[in-house]
Amino acid sequence: MDSAMRLSRRQFLCLTAAASALPILPRIAAAQTYPTRPLRLVIGYPPGGSADITARLIGQWLSERLGQPVVVESRPGAGTNIATETVVNAPPDGYTLLLVAPANAINATLYEKLNHNFMRDIAPVAGLIRFPNVIVVNPSVPAKTVPELIAYAKANPGKLNMASSGAGSTIHVSGELFKMMTGINMVHVPYRGGAPALTDLISGQVQVMFDNVPTSIEFIRAGKLRPLAVTAAARSHVLPDLPTVADFVPGYEASAWYGLGVPKGTPEAIIDRLNTETNAILADPQAKARFAELGASLIAGSPAEFGQLIADEAAKWAKVVKFSGARPD
Repeated sequence: MDSAMRLSRRQFLCLTAAASALPILPRIAAAQTYPTRPLRLVIGYPPGGSADITARLIGQWLSERLGQPVVVESRPGAGTNIATETVVNAPPDGYTLLLVAPANAINATLYEKLNHNFMRDIAPVAGLIRFPNVIVVNPSVPAKTVPELIAYAKANPGKLNMASSGAGSTIHVSGELFKMMTGINMVHVPYRGGAPALTDLISGQVQVMFDNVPTSIEFIRAGKLRPLAVTAAARSHVLPDLPTVADFVPGYEASAWYGLGVPKGTPEAIIDRLNTETNAILADPQAKARFAELGASLIAGSPAEFGQLIADEAAKWAKVVKFSGARPD
């Protein structure tokens, strides 16, 4: 009797273990066959800006490597939170990706209450690119250098309108960091994306912008905007004659970046596949050359490394947000 009971108990335990493994098996199988249908890459900005440019390039190259279309979906608004929540609430199956931007790291401090916790709810996949911003002014502004801009702003407090792609964007906080470190007063004018902000900057509705290099470069070359300096620690190879802001404001540094994320709970095998394919794209000479044309440097690396970058950026910009008293649009 004891022997029979032990046997049935052993069988029961084996069956229980097998049953508990059942939910995992479809996920493993799904990861092995992934992807079997189109993917969507959600961005928190309207078409025409650096996020859109980056997403369309990466989407095209990912599509070629994965053998499935990658559809770029623009969901602007609420400082990229609409796009982020779209992805947070999507099934964690690898078919919905988020173009992660600095705003995601900044919003944790900028917003008092959110329906999501970015660091908890989005799993990092890979970093893509990093690039400086550039201080550009409408040609009607008399300043031709950073010291002249500071002097003009101090002589005309509140007269300069500083455009951004939205509260909490790097375009915004780069300007706030500059204001904080120089003691000048410029009026922040947020837009729903970099493209409409640039339109008003070129027309003279606003006067200053700390814009992403990829979207300003053609207007600079055409003489429609006057560049004063780049915001990164080193000069930009696409604007080699421009000094850095730090040449005049020691210790100043700001740069923008993009990466990929997926909903928390996405199978590790799928995250690893996306990371591998993304890093392969960034190692390709064609991609390197295209991003170099935009003035961007490559990030690449592991999901953990991208996660650390996001955490570091969140800590840095939290100080600027608190000092400036910045609030959501």
